[in-house]
Amino acid sequence: MVVISKSDWKLFREKLPDWQERYMEDLTKKYIELLSSPGNASDHFWELEKRMKKDKRHPGVLLEMNKSDAIWDIAMLVGENVITMDDLEGFSQDLFDAVKMILSR
Repeated sequence: MVVISKSDWKLFREKLPDWQERYMEDLTKKYIELLSSPGNASDHFWELEKRMKKDKRHPGVLLEMNKSDAIWDIAMLVGENVITMDDLEGFSQDLFDAVKMILSR
């Protein structure tokens, strides 16, 4: 079991809202593209509703913060392209290595 350090946990709690905000900004741009594309307004509406229903459960939007799962959550955020390994700058080498190990499985 991989345990997150106190300093990495603190940094994770600080960075997660910004990571999620950035992810949601990207989603919003995609929604605008959908709504601006040629076609029927009703088709756009129902497609947007479908996407939003799916997206609101994505870890880039909603993530329950739990210290015991934090390293796994960070690996999931990288794996789901919410963040990159570059976003882990400032975290410990142990966390960085643990995330790489999880992603290599």
